[in-house]
Amino acid sequence: MDKVKLYDLAKTIRSKNGKVDLVTFDIIFKDEKSWEIAKNSKVFTKENIARLFNIPQERIYSFVYFEEGKLIKFSIKRKHPCGGPGDTDILGAQWYGPLLDLEIPLP
Repeated sequence: MDKVKLYDLAKTIRSKNGKVDLVTFDIIFKDEKSWEIAKNSKVFTKENIARLFNIPQERIYSFVYFEEGKLIKFSIKRKHPCGGPGDTDILGAQWYGPLLDLEIPLP
């Protein structure tokens, strides 16, 4: 089965500070075709995202497909509050790395 990297389908892959205890991720797709491939791939589930980030599934706070914007948005609960002791990324801007090499099967 042929696969494509997520970064080939998306125009934006980012993470950012959500709340004091969340990091929010946005995956915005290039076009309708890319959106449909990703959405129908069954790769984007709470279980798969938890495995990708090596966290318990309970840390995934929200997980939403936005049809209108052709984007997937999810939030992960931080282990440490933003800016608190043990926090390694106050802006949450460096958490998206594992998404870059994610492989999406082509239909």
